[in-house]
Amino acid sequence: MSVVLGIPPVLAPAPVPRGPAADWLSDMTQTTGQAVLLDAVRVVYGTGPSAVTALDGVTLGFGQGTFTAVMGPSGSGKSTLLHCAAGLDRPASGAVLIGGTDLGPLSEKALTLLRRERIGFVFQDYNLVDALTAEENVALPLRLAGRRPGPDEVRDALARVGLDRRGGHRPAELSGGERQRVAIARSLITRARGTGPAVLFADEPTGALDRAASRVVMELLRALVDAHGQTVVMVTHDPAAAAYADRVVLLADGRLAGELGRSSATEIAARMALLEEAC
Repeated sequence: MSVVLGIPPVLAPAPVPRGPAADWLSDMTQTTGQAVLLDAVRVVYGTGPSAVTALDGVTLGFGQGTFTAVMGPSGSGKSTLLHCAAGLDRPASGAVLIGGTDLGPLSEKALTLLRRERIGFVFQDYNLVDALTAEENVALPLRLAGRRPGPDEVRDALARVGLDRRGGHRPAELSGGERQRVAIARSLITRARGTGPAVLFADEPTGALDRAASRVVMELLRALVDAHGQTVVMVTHDPAAAAYADRVVLLADGRLAGELGRSSATEIAARMALLEEAC
């Protein structure tokens, strides 16, 4: 764990050995209110002299009902951390727990089921199906899981993002901000029935949006935390977006480089400038 130019180290549970300690980790995740826990996670791409260490022994927790932004210079490991935490990528070593469930021993089928039931993921480029309406896009995860949506389930999810009157429109008929809100509604569809997701992950959710649309999306994510107790973990390069979070975690060269509590965009930008200078 590094300290960059006086940046305080991230406060996270200390890594523990694997094996019999797995039960201890699971218990700790549940008793300390951690929605997600990464323990000594290491990710390496490639082999030999060309190998790149994307994450180097990261230990970090995300509390239930909190909003965390993850920031760092380009290549610092932000997206890799998000993908590991969401169960999209498996680490070379270390452990990832979601709600006390260790993802390591899970088969690909079991991991897919866990993601479907307990994880929401919002991408920068929306990942909507152009031929489907907003309602059909929101319902798609349920249909892929073999479940027919309830009569008001999709409408309720769209209402939560302020798009209940736009459900019959296709993506091409929606603005960029509206498309991102449809993507958020889709990630929350199981939550509308009170069953999940346990965590909503967002990878640069405002990266393709103008300032006004970005503000609407960020206010929506903030409201999900404040009004519904949703856990949100977001990667962003934008200090204005990070200012909506309760906590800003900083990465550099695949390692934790510090963190900030609730801060202004100006304060976050200044800290990022120091971090980039150090890199």
